[in-house]
Amino acid sequence: MPRLLLVEDDRALAEALTLALDALGHDVVVAPTGERALETLFADRLGFDFVLLDVMLPGMDGFEVCRRIRAGSRLPLLLLTSRGDPIDIVAGLECGADDYVVKPAEPRVIDARIKAVGRRAVTVSGPSAGLLRAGNLEIDAGAMSVARDGAELALTATEIRLLVEFAEHPNQVLSRQVLLKRVWDYGYVGDSRIVDAAVARLRAKIEDDPANPVVLRTVRGLGYRLVDQ
Repeated sequence: MPRLLLVEDDRALAEALTLALDALGHDVVVAPTGERALETLFADRLGFDFVLLDVMLPGMDGFEVCRRIRAGSRLPLLLLTSRGDPIDIVAGLECGADDYVVKPAEPRVIDARIKAVGRRAVTVSGPSAGLLRAGNLEIDAGAMSVARDGAELALTATEIRLLVEFAEHPNQVLSRQVLLKRVWDYGYVGDSRIVDAAVARLRAKIEDDPANPVVLRTVRGLGYRLVDQ
């Protein structure tokens, strides 16, 4: 069973989600605070496959927990937020979350998002599995690793999937909705802020000057394209 760390301070909600997600095939461990979550994760005694992280926590909030997890791990991470405020959503995604769900959310919706994020962390196979190159970037899709000028970059699985998608279609404009379908596995009209936040994080890691990108460019009103120089 996939082992999931649920970081949630609302005891009743944590118990309800644990029961529901357990019935859907997840082995859930609950941490009521961000501090406890980090202790549990970095003790690494249990070997987690996923983090479901509430934003509003006592003490250390979910954004800071996310940043600290991302400083040393690309473990798949889904934010659980009670507010659909665009600023909060973008802030969470920019911290390195793979996706988010606004509470209250049905357990099956959470389960579907967890599975979609998990699929991005699986090694790429098929035509994409070889080496891809884009300027000074070398992308080993099979090993889920990216190097810039020979130095490996700390990218999340979602960021690697996103970069692979661009590298497979150099100089082509890819719309946000196309990227939501291909990278995030959304079969419906999803939230384009997820794409924008992921592109911003990716630029911060692959561009010399993220504010003036030359590799991953915005095509106003259409989407993004990777310039293969």
